[in-house]
Formats: sequence, C-alpha cells, structure tokens
Amino acid sequence: MWIYNILKKHRQVLLFLCDFLLWNVSYYISFAINRNTFSLSGHESVFLWDLLAENICFSLVFILFRLYDKLWRYADIEDFFYAGIASLTANLAFMSCTMLIGNEHNGLNLGSRIYITFALMSTLLVMMFRIIYRLNKILERRNLAGKARKRLMIVGAGEGALSVLSELAKAPWNEYIPVCIVDDDKEKLHRRIAGVKVAGTTYEIPQLCYENDIEVILFTISQISVADKKRILDTCADTHLEVKIIPNIYNLMTSGVPITSSIRQVEVEDLLGREPVVFDTERYGSYIIGQTVLVTGGGGSIGSELCRQIARLKPKHLIILDIYENNAYDIQQELIRKHGSDLSFEVQIASVRDKKKLDHIFKTSNIDVVFHAAAHKHVPLMETNPEEAVKNNVFGTLKLVEVADKYHVRNFVQISTDKAVNPTNIMGASKRICEMIIQMMGRRSKTNFVAVRFGNVLGSNGSVIPLFKEQIRTGGPVTVTHPDIIRYFMTIPEAVSLVLTAGSLAKGGEIFILDMGEPVKIRVLAENLIRLSGFKPYEDIKIEYTGLRPGEKLYEELLLNEEGITKTDNKKIYIGKPIEFNNDMFFRHLSRLYVAAHRNQKDNVEKLIAEIVPTFHHAINKQTDSSEESSAK
Repeated sequence: MWIYNILKKHRQVLLFLCDFLLWNVSYYISFAINRNTFSLSGHESVFLWDLLAENICFSLVFILFRLYDKLWRYADIEDFFYAGIASLTANLAFMSCTMLIGNEHNGLNLGSRIYITFALMSTLLVMMFRIIYRLNKILERRNLAGKARKRLMIVGAGEGALSVLSELAKAPWNEYIPVCIVDDDKEKLHRRIAGVKVAGTTYEIPQLCYENDIEVILFTISQISVADKKRILDTCADTHLEVKIIPNIYNLMTSGVPITSSIRQVEVEDLLGREPVVFDTERYGSYIIGQTVLVTGGGGSIGSELCRQIARLKPKHLIILDIYENNAYDIQQELIRKHGSDLSFEVQIASVRDKKKLDHIFKTSNIDVVFHAAAHKHVPLMETNPEEAVKNNVFGTLKLVEVADKYHVRNFVQISTDKAVNPTNIMGASKRICEMIIQMMGRRSKTNFVAVRFGNVLGSNGSVIPLFKEQIRTGGPVTVTHPDIIRYFMTIPEAVSLVLTAGSLAKGGEIFILDMGEPVKIRVLAENLIRLSGFKPYEDIKIEYTGLRPGEKLYEELLLNEEGITKTDNKKIYIGKPIEFNNDMFFRHLSRLYVAAHRNQKDNVEKLIAEIVPTFHHAINKQTDSSEESSAK
C-alpha cells in the first residue's frame, strides 16, 4: 500500500521515467537494426552522444507540450493524437540537433534511415504505452462496477448522447452501463457512437428495452417539438422503467458543467404537451429596469421566482417582503450568491395586514412597482379558517392597495387564481374579492392596478406534485380526490412570465388570463409520475380516491360567464372584461366583513362573502359533498 501511495504521489515523475526508458530502448533498437548487429563495439562514443542529444530534445519537447499534466486514465483520441505530435516534434528536434553538431552516421552508411526508424518506433511506443494504460483503467473500472451498474438506453444519437457516453467512460464510479441508443434519423441506424450501437427508433423502445434488459432510459434530445417529446416520454413511461432526462444539453455543453451531474428524473412539466410561455425581456421588461420594486410574499414559490427574474432585469432596488423569515432568508442568500453587490435589495419581515409598517416602507422607499403574491392559498385549511382567509387575502390586499395608491405607485400587479371563477371554496372567493378591489381601484386611481389569473403551478408550495412524489418515494398509496378531477397546469417560470408581462401591459383594472392549453386529469398525472419513477400504477404503487374535499370542484374555470376576453400583443395572454358593481355597496359589505372576520364569526363571514361574490356557491358544494359521502357509505 505504501508503495502505491508513493507512486500515486509521484505519478508525473514515474510517467517521465517510463517515457525515458522507451526513448532509449527505441534508439538502441533503431541503431542496432540499421547496423545489423546489437553490438556497440567501436561506436560507443557516437551512440552515447546521440543518446544524450535525444534525451535532452525529448525531455524538453514533452515538458513543453505538458504531457505530464494530463490524466491519461481519462484520455480521449485527441490526447493520443497530441502525444503523437509531441513525439514527432521531438524526433525533428533531435534530427536537427545531430545534423548541426555533426555525427559519424554517414560514415557508418546509416544516413537518414536511423532517424526514420527511430521516429516510427519511439512514436509508436509512446502512444501504445498510453493506450494500454488507458485501457487498463477502463477494465479496472468495469471490474469495480461489476453487475451493480444499471443497463442504460439513451434516447437520441446526437451531441448530447456523445457527451454522456464520453463522461460515463471517464467517470470511475458511474452507475450506468450504456447498452444501446435509439434515434429516428435513419442515417444513424445500426451505426455506433463511442462503441454503442444505435439499435432502433423511438417507436421500438419497448421492444428494445425487453430484448436488452434495460433498467434506465435517458432522454438526451434538446432540439425537438413538444408533441414529439411528449410522445417519446409517454412511450418510455409505458415501459414502467426509470426514465431520466438531461435538460438544456447545449447550455450544459458550453458551460463546462458535467453533463451527467445534470441527469434528473422526468418531471410532469416535461409532459405538458404545449410550448412553454417565455417572457420576452427586451419587449416587456423595460418597466422594471432602474425602478424600485416590491414583492410581497417574496419567499414563496411564486414570489421567490419573481425575485429571481426581476433581479436579472437590473432594478434600482428590490424589496422582498414576507412574514415567514425562513423563506425570506433562503431567497436572500440565493440572490447574494448569484448577484453579489450587483443587485441592490433588502428583506422586510412584515405582514400585509400591518398597514403602519406598509406605510413606513412605502414612505421611505419611493416604490415604483408592486407585485402582490402574499396570500393564504391552501383550500382545505381556509375552509376551516375562513376568517383568516379574509383577514390576510382580502384586507391585506386592501391595505396594500390603499398604501400603493397613497404613494402613487406606477404599477400594481395582484396574483390571482382560476379558483376565483365561480368559486366553491373560501380561498377562491377571497381571491375573487381581491380582484374586485383591484378593478375598483383601477377605475379611480392613477396607479395601474391589474390582476393576473392562472391555474395550478407545478412544484409550488402546497401543490399536488410534491405530495405525489413524496407518496411514491414512501411506496404509496398516491391519493387522488376524484378519478375525473381536472386542472390547468403551468410551471413556476411560466406563471412569473405572465405576471411580469401583465405588469407591462397594465392600463388599470384588467384581469389578465393565460392561455394554458388543455386541462390535465389529476389521475393521469399521478399515473405518469408513477410510471416515470419506474413503477406500475395500481400494482407497485396504488392510487386511492379519497373524495372531493370541502370547497373543491371537479374542474376549474378561467373566465366568469359575464366576462368576455380580448387579445393582447402576447398571443398567450388575454384580458377579461371587468364586471360592473356598485362601489359604495361593495365598501359597505367590506366594512361588515371586516368586523365579522376580526370577531371570528365564521358563519357570518361565509354569509357576507356570498353577498359580495354572487357567483360563490359554497352551500351547494357542501351539499354535493355530503350526498357523495352518503352514496359512498
């Protein structure tokens, strides 16, 4: 062991000594072949002087080429080619040196033959030594890994696959053994990439997985349509094998980040079946640049992503407001790591219910733009705590709106939800009242007050996806409230793109709505997540239906019946026509609701919400839930 440690510590010296031996052996054999004898009798002086010149030239050239700085266990064809060039350069230097100082070769009738023989032999031995060393390390790693490595199929025979295969070959403890590749390009079929065969097309994935005992499928294609990507991933999911993906192959290849370190599980957002909504910074982001921006609920899933994207738009100052200090601390540290002193920002621990604190912040900060993401949003919790939904969502918003109006904020963007449309739960109804507050203030204030309405956000705090993943991780069952329940889904970056775009389009009082494509059945979503995790739904992981929760409905809507929609410059965003209501009556209802909520009169709170929001059908929903439970019993 101690000998191994010494050799490892002095690896460069050892490699140089091996090369030194190869040079000298090569020259001796070349000298002897061209004299037809291995005896040096009578020519010792010529041999030794040439040997000295040869060692000096080779040592200098190999050191200048930095051959001893390379880790040859990870060498590729370029490295071997580089070693060959170094050897030929050293031979040229040696030949030039001996010709300049003169020698007795010509008298021995050797001429240029010895140089040619020596050049071929020394170059061959130097390269063969490194190739053998490299192959030995590959065999060692394969022996170490043994049968523990998972048999891998790669989807896509492009640059991504080549990079993955190269890194897998270099990684000493990688957990995969590449078995085959699939690609729909007919020119690539039955050819090999880094020794791995392109065995078929993506339509043959199930058959090839069966024939080759595949355990893991890795998706590496970056330039592909959404429809084709969904088709291929659906096919992969049908195999019930573990499916993984490498996103943004080109960005990873150009950033220097190891490709294999970015391998991740396929997420549901990979299967949305539509193009992602992308925020056009140059077109829509100018109103953020050089401005002071406030984000309430800045530590939450939507709020923190707002802070990330706003930070990239170079605001004059960013204020992150949140009542929960742990989340606020996390986004604070993330922004410090990413932007350092380039970003001016602060964190305020405060509640939107505290009007005096809000007034102080606005008075001292000269805020230009507000994004209001702070809210209680968990439907079942708000059903049992309706007064808290009202205190925080309704009157927190009202207080913030009044302060923003007082200090002449230019743009105010309220985060809303599709649950505000024909609400059947307290949370949705409270957010509908928030929309009404925005519409009311939009009619009479110089501030551009707007609301942004979208569906469920994948991966946000409290969303169904993290719950499903945790249930799958623990072996199930996965719980779904109803087999036919459907929802609209979008990713967190998409949601924030909509919010930022809406802020630039704001004129006052609008409700912006995102074209979210087709709704998704929660049951199908759960089944796909189970399959993509390598399990069989209903066999390996069970799905249990628990019944609709209080306030929950089978489907969500994005528009009220009274609302019409108009297009905007962004083809994915529409504006809902404001619904007319009496401002004075609205304020009288709010005053009564304020008293009921702060006296914790739950029944009265629900009654007053129903008076404010005519489309609120809470009582009907409760009856439906009761009848369903009775039928089940």
